[in-house]
Amino acid sequence: MADLLDLAVDGDRPALARLLTMVERGGDDARTVSSVVHPRCGAATTVGITGAPGAGKSTLTSALCRAVRGAGDDVAVLAVDPSSPFTGGAILGDRIRMGEHVLDDGVFIRSMATRGHLGGLAVAAPDATRVLDAAGYGWVVVETVGVGQVEVDVASATDTTVVVVNPGWGDAVQAAKAGLVEIADVFVVNKADRAGAADAVRDLTAVLSLRGSAAWVPPVVETVATTGQGVDRLLEVLHRHRTHLADTGELGRRRARRAEEELRAVVAARLAERAADMCRGPEWESQRAQVAAGDLDPWTAADAILGSVRPD
Repeated sequence: MADLLDLAVDGDRPALARLLTMVERGGDDARTVSSVVHPRCGAATTVGITGAPGAGKSTLTSALCRAVRGAGDDVAVLAVDPSSPFTGGAILGDRIRMGEHVLDDGVFIRSMATRGHLGGLAVAAPDATRVLDAAGYGWVVVETVGVGQVEVDVASATDTTVVVVNPGWGDAVQAAKAGLVEIADVFVVNKADRAGAADAVRDLTAVLSLRGSAAWVPPVVETVATTGQGVDRLLEVLHRHRTHLADTGELGRRRARRAEEELRAVVAARLAERAADMCRGPEWESQRAQVAAGDLDPWTAADAILGSVRPD
């Protein structure tokens, strides 16, 4: 794994792709990759781009990549697509909208399916982000599926969260109701050449003013991603937010909270694996049959199953 990472740092894209595939598959290989990359990451500027479906996130991400490359930096994109609840498959079509970068060695784009994970992020996305960081990309952009009212995991996966909305998307009450005000570090009103853009900016500015004397009030940036209008301004705001995080110590605090949340998630996942193992075998069948027959309640049966398992 260390050799693969060294190759990836040297620009070997197949080696980087192999590492990301191992992370997606999970298991022992994913754990080994995580242990190798963890000490070698932390330098990249990580940006999460989220918002409602159709807001233009992929086109905006592509335009942002163009701006980052124009400034001389390398950028990696992790595009998270929704998995079908019926077939389990995903279109992974975001790369179609980023086709202009296909021949640019300074841009690496990887699609990843959510596999049903709420929050807009695949389970493997944090590890994949670290792999891209450790591979030497100065910017790592995570573009997520459209958020819902509680699907805001992107806020805990990147240093800066950009929420993309469109003219006519709703009002200030809707922004607060959806939890967007709490997670956004930057708001983007995309498709700003359409009617209603000024109203969207006004509504967002109004609700953000209720945050009081916060150290950072999310700026509202107007863009037209298809033409690149406003994207340089967005890049400037992202630089300013990164400087703010570093100067105030918030960058370290955010990453510490993220590490704690991820550790909790890993512990929960490992316990879920053990629980699945407990739900098979003679003891399980015996308890299940008694519960099904009405001779035993599920809580007592669960205690018996847990009591019969010797801790590792």
